[in-house]
Amino acid sequence: MKQNKTHLPHFREQEPIPEALQKAAQIAISEALKVQQEEKVLIVTNPDHEVSLIARALYDSALDAGGRPVLMYQPVKTQLDFAEELVLAAFQAKPEVFISLSAEKLGKDRQGIAHPYEHEGIQFDHIFHLQMYGEKTCRAFWSPSTTLESFIRTVPIDYSILSRRCAKIKEVLDAAVAVHITAPAGTDITLGLKGRQARLDDGDFSRPGTGGNLPAGETFISPENDTAQGVIVFDGSISLHQGDILIHSPIRCQVERGYITSIEGGEEAALLRETIQLAEYNAYEYEKTGKLAPGNGATYAKNARNIGELGIGLNPAAHISGNMLEDEKAFHTCHFAIGHNYDEDAPALIHLDGLVRDPTIVATMADGKTVTIEIKGELQKEFL
Repeated sequence: MKQNKTHLPHFREQEPIPEALQKAAQIAISEALKVQQEEKVLIVTNPDHEVSLIARALYDSALDAGGRPVLMYQPVKTQLDFAEELVLAAFQAKPEVFISLSAEKLGKDRQGIAHPYEHEGIQFDHIFHLQMYGEKTCRAFWSPSTTLESFIRTVPIDYSILSRRCAKIKEVLDAAVAVHITAPAGTDITLGLKGRQARLDDGDFSRPGTGGNLPAGETFISPENDTAQGVIVFDGSISLHQGDILIHSPIRCQVERGYITSIEGGEEAALLRETIQLAEYNAYEYEKTGKLAPGNGATYAKNARNIGELGIGLNPAAHISGNMLEDEKAFHTCHFAIGHNYDEDAPALIHLDGLVRDPTIVATMADGKTVTIEIKGELQKEFL
């Protein structure tokens, strides 16, 4: 017999959920994910008060939308930790919708790293990535390290405007063969883009195979492997293996043929070196213990210094606070990721986003013409 959803218990009946959070959760479920009747919705969170409260509000909203939500808790996971086996096993049920509300990260897939999944010639080291990007059986959003205040403030925005901005920038990056980024703190780097396609985090996660962050608000692309050349000076915030930090002393990274060759600066630079070295060390250790397939240790270690992403922040409600989930969406910024890329051809144990303030971003087309996207952090009028 079909259950009457009006008689199913809601979390709001057990613990009051703030009205503003209920509104943001309803927008996430109904506008971003567009959850439909009887769809399986898997929500994974941690026993952390703020992300747990957001997850419970999303559970209620999914139930109200007619979905079949399941809420799972696991201990907090860092960049280098494995997800719990029971959480990964839940993906075998092929949920149509997946939501990750993590105090830090979802966690790695032990089986996928040791024996990568393959779909149409592409390897994936996480079952979620397989279902999301390969098989395209699910749609999703993930909000690592989000806070209650940030979620309430940055989710209820005008997604039609955001979608238009993201799409216009994607069109330029898709057609470009290279992009040059400079910034006042000293960033001066060129990335090759031939054959690469940009991705949108525009808040529309309504089709199988689509997904991104909430808060949404960026267009991002993985550069061609081995092409990044120049200097990146991180001067906003950065993700490390122990969490996100604000940068008080800029971190200067020399990049040659796609990889970081030197890191200079103060305490923050030392922490970045430590994180990268730990990822390099763990790659070989994982191979020794069977957590990585034979021969993959060197590849994962090498890519711990890879430049895996360029992203452009486009959410007008976002600001820099030391929480990368929101920071990377802020206007007047771009970010570069160190480590794993989104084209699944540069696997690594880390993906460290780092913010650059007030960038000038110029794309070069195949015919040699250029298109300026931003000047000193200001979007050009055709992208507004």
